[in-house]
Amino acid sequence: MSRVGKKPVVIPAGVTASVEGQTIAVKGGKGELCFLAPDEVSVTFADNKIKVDPRLASKRARAMWGLTRAMVSNIVAGVSKGFEKKLEITGVGYKASVQGKNLQLSLGYSHDVQFPIPDGIAIITPKPTEIMISGIDRQKVGQVAAEIRALRPPEPYKGKGVRYANEFIFRKEGKKK
Repeated sequence: MSRVGKKPVVIPAGVTASVEGQTIAVKGGKGELCFLAPDEVSVTFADNKIKVDPRLASKRARAMWGLTRAMVSNIVAGVSKGFEKKLEITGVGYKASVQGKNLQLSLGYSHDVQFPIPDGIAIITPKPTEIMISGIDRQKVGQVAAEIRALRPPEPYKGKGVRYANEFIFRKEGKKK
């Protein structure tokens, strides 16, 4: 039994939602998103709430029940508040700057890395060692953050590299003489 799927998604003020068949469309102050629910679940919209229920009692239907409810919750939160990820850069000479539609990163390579900023994503650099990624699609924001981090993941000996703001890096001791 899904604990996540039982709870209906409440639509906040200033956000409009519509359900047509398996398609959920949500429009808010920050933009518009839609989601196509799997056939194993039924989606209903009433009293400013979106309710998700499984059609069958199979294991896959129960899994899709919780997933669909979480996805609907994420698109409602995205169009009303938006999502944000923060990355920190550690290392001597490591820095980032936004230039037009590209993020320019100096990460200790022989060349600067140019990362193209995708549509629907806003990237700002308040400090040269800080990157803020924001957007309305939670999956896209997380994916862009992961791709930037993968350009130079943090290493365990000196901690140099790109890491999430709340990430803890396990440090290792260097070799002894």
